[in-house]
Amino acid sequence: MATYRELHGKAVKSLSTDPSALTDAGQIWYNTSSDTFKSIVNLEAWSSASGLGRDAGEFSGGAGTQTAGMAAGGKLPEVNTTNEYNGSGWSTGGNLNTAGAYRGLGGTQTAGFCFGNQVASPDFPTGVSETYNGTAWTSISTIPQVHSQAAAFGSTTAGVCASGRTDNGDNATTVTNEWDGSSWSTGGAYPASIRLMGVTATAPATTGLAFGGQAGGSPSPGNVTTNNSYDGSTWTAQTAIPTATSSNGGAAGTSASALMIGGNAPSATANCFKYDGTSWAASPSLATARRNSAGSGSTTAALVTAGSSAPGADLSVTEEFNSSATAITGAAWASSGNMNTARGQIAGMGIVTAAIAAGGYQYGPNAYTAVAEEYNGATWTNIPSMPVTLGFRSGAGTTTAGLAIAGHDNTSPTSTSEWNGSAWTVGGNVNNGGIGSGGNGTQTAAWLAGSSEPPSRPNTATEEYDGSSWTTVPGALNTGRGYVGAAGPQTDGTYMGGANPSPEYNNTEEYNGTAWTNSNNLTSPMSNMANSGGSAPSNSIMAAGSAHIATSVITQQTDGSTWYTSAALGTARGTARGCGAGANANSSLYGGGNSPSINATEEFSAGSTSTNIEDFATS
Repeated sequence: MATYRELHGKAVKSLSTDPSALTDAGQIWYNTSSDTFKSIVNLEAWSSASGLGRDAGEFSGGAGTQTAGMAAGGKLPEVNTTNEYNGSGWSTGGNLNTAGAYRGLGGTQTAGFCFGNQVASPDFPTGVSETYNGTAWTSISTIPQVHSQAAAFGSTTAGVCASGRTDNGDNATTVTNEWDGSSWSTGGAYPASIRLMGVTATAPATTGLAFGGQAGGSPSPGNVTTNNSYDGSTWTAQTAIPTATSSNGGAAGTSASALMIGGNAPSATANCFKYDGTSWAASPSLATARRNSAGSGSTTAALVTAGSSAPGADLSVTEEFNSSATAITGAAWASSGNMNTARGQIAGMGIVTAAIAAGGYQYGPNAYTAVAEEYNGATWTNIPSMPVTLGFRSGAGTTTAGLAIAGHDNTSPTSTSEWNGSAWTVGGNVNNGGIGSGGNGTQTAAWLAGSSEPPSRPNTATEEYDGSSWTTVPGALNTGRGYVGAAGPQTDGTYMGGANPSPEYNNTEEYNGTAWTNSNNLTSPMSNMANSGGSAPSNSIMAAGSAHIATSVITQQTDGSTWYTSAALGTARGTARGCGAGANANSSLYGGGNSPSINATEEFSAGSTSTNIEDFATS
């Protein structure tokens, strides 16, 4: 037997503290402080990740890797949406040319394909196929054999589409079609007429694995345990899967290394099994049972999203699977101390550990309020009330130098209230009042823009504050609207989403102190959301909760070039804006909101990683 020195090239070290840089799984050292031997141990687990950001439901296709994945199509009635995953959240990609469900998706995020299609009216598969370059989908030749619910894998120049549904019933085919980048040809026949199989998502060239599924035809179809590999010309039977399962669309790996994720057996399951080319073994289960999901990645870093937990119970939740010596803690919202007064339409200012919630509207009593509260990172404390009783005010500044701007009380007041850390005073009036305006910045350099329901305020107008007076400036919004998210300083402001008063927008605009420029759109429309504060730069903003007429748990953040989804709120919010604060996207606060009003508070924390170290007994 090899010694530790022979395996690792060094002896077991004695250390008073655990080393900070550890990369070698199996590395052992002796911690003299705790009198224990310690080692880096491999860990396998599913963890919660950012939601897809749309009601994807069932039948979306998945492809790519855990840090560059995509999900496209889905639902019945079908959609043409494409979403891209960057390892943190989902953003919006180019739309499919033809909406459809049960598509065979494969390839990579920048060189992907979808083979076959199914539409709801009439309920019938088609041979419609497309390729993706990371930006746009291009239609290619129709598959000679009509397919949906098929097994698809490979690349844009060497792709395979095998078996699957061929009519509006339960019938399936054994035909395999191959795509060489310009035309279709017939490959080796699949051993049986099967549909709704799981399939490897990252197989090289024209080799892959297809397993499970439903037998086609009469009598009534049933799930199967078959598992077959393709070598580019012939299908060969491999070790059967442990449980008869179909619709496990979240499969990841290669023909000799695969994950079977979830599925229908005969109801949605959270089971996960790993294949090593010879046998299947149970892996950690999903947190959410699902079927007809979109999966991608490898057996050490996989991704699954969408699907359904039962008929009509569509999912947009995402989970990541990791097998490594790194323990991963996902980004999350955590409950904190409740506000003293439940209300919405709140002006928020400050950062997570030092924030103010000013004014608002109490749904229930149906009354505007002047109440103000200060948050210290754990609890809310009442402070002197504002000098005016208003809702839908914009907030700017800090807990020692804050602003509550304009607002609403069934009219369009123009007042500004200044906070110095102990008392409120009256500041300069805005030039035009309006409902749903958005602004931010500091007490001596603030901005305010737009509105949703003037009577008097132009809904594209912009004003700036210098600490004593407001000035209307030439820079006007490109799209007039209100009920928005508004964050950032006077020279780097961001104006996002909104309504006018409906529909909702996904527009984002950035202000440089002179002019507004259209920026990258939100992944989905939002309004009446909470957002980061006046110190948040345009490349690190959180927008949480939506929408104009309904609540939601959706959150989105930006890196300055792309908006992508983030961890879901614990409490759905959005029919009336709550208090938002924070210095950046990874440190954000949301308090109150909704109709009827709530007082719940949540704080956002970014995800983290750490080396998985375990102790061993010394005797």
